[in-house]
Amino acid sequence: MKFILFIILCPMLVFGQQGTSAKLARYMQAQVALHHFSGTVLVQKNGTVLIKKAYGQADYEWHIPNTVDTKFQLASVTKQFTATAILQLVDRGQLSLEDKLSRFFPDYPKADSVSIHQLLSHSSGLAMGFKEIALSSISSDSAYAAIKKIPYEFSPGSQNAYSNIGYYLLAKIIQKVSGEPYAVFLKKNIFEKAGMNNTGVSNNDTIVSKKAKVYYRGAQGFIHNPYINWQINVGHDGVYSTVEDLARWDSLLYGTTILSAEMKKKMFTPHNAENWGYGFIINPFYNHGHQLIAHDGGFFGTITSFNRFTDDKLFVTVLSNNESLSHMIAYGLSAIVFGKEVELPYRHHRALVDSTLYKHYVGQYGQVQILHRDGKLYYNDTETELIPESSTKFFRSDDNDRTVEFVRDKAGVFNSIILTKAGVKEILRK
Repeated sequence: MKFILFIILCPMLVFGQQGTSAKLARYMQAQVALHHFSGTVLVQKNGTVLIKKAYGQADYEWHIPNTVDTKFQLASVTKQFTATAILQLVDRGQLSLEDKLSRFFPDYPKADSVSIHQLLSHSSGLAMGFKEIALSSISSDSAYAAIKKIPYEFSPGSQNAYSNIGYYLLAKIIQKVSGEPYAVFLKKNIFEKAGMNNTGVSNNDTIVSKKAKVYYRGAQGFIHNPYINWQINVGHDGVYSTVEDLARWDSLLYGTTILSAEMKKKMFTPHNAENWGYGFIINPFYNHGHQLIAHDGGFFGTITSFNRFTDDKLFVTVLSNNESLSHMIAYGLSAIVFGKEVELPYRHHRALVDSTLYKHYVGQYGQVQILHRDGKLYYNDTETELIPESSTKFFRSDDNDRTVEFVRDKAGVFNSIILTKAGVKEILRK
């Protein structure tokens, strides 16, 4: 009887996976057709690949297509590897999470007040970043001297705010403690151990085979990324990889090959109100109600997303080389796997509607505030206009994959909205 039951259930399971894979493929094809997605995606559940596919071009001049083994810059997805390297050094007893920055860089302002823990958990008070410096050709020493002059946002430990500078300093600490260049330490202690043979740290000299060029959207269409100084733009950025290598990395994070159970617990614990772990955000608002360990990245044309739904053994990663909204696409893909109804992207067109209706839509719906100014509707602030496609449905001027539909109750009052992001619907009420 058990054998017969297994025969009956197995085709149903396979059919379900095939059905999900087909939905994922249709969703991605719509993203390509409407939004010109360029990059690679991989969705894997319980070790079974549901979709692994490349789209668009790795080189626009030569029309060279992306492939599943194309290497992409990871932007801030790099942070998890920096955090891992730090925790490996903690495991070896070479540093402590309570060590102060002054142990390594006594000349840095407020160095006695900043701990390794604060750098890892975005509670150091250090500013967001140093984009202009990263785009310059100055030396590493000159860059460090310039970064030191960037003022703190708040007193260390008093608040939380995302900081690239913190992870830049962590990379320098890895070098100082290990006695090895950051790229060498990561290669020997993480990438080689994980079998991530297509992963490394960028520099401005080495030719990397199958690495995608990066493009971002200018006023007249796609243009080349600017020069980025990879001697400086490291720790918070700098790693390149493939979707297959990232899937290997996700699998290894369930074990203790790379990090001990104790260090993994520290990495995956939310340490503040913003839910920052070490190199990851834990259960962000886009988790669909499932346990999620994640991080996104973006710098000019590079936008990336890395998502581990650990209770479901679901891994979703999206890497782009043309500023496609990978984080939103990953949100849509994961919703499809969880069985949610996801609207395919479509072309939105402005409609002529009676703007006197707008006064009925104004209000606070959950975390979303709808504003009415000079005959127009706005989303949270007057920089993001809502453009009508019908008398009740609007799309955002900055992202037409996000729509707002106003819904009447039985009394005819507009007291809720259907908020759609990347095709995923959410109901918010006043």
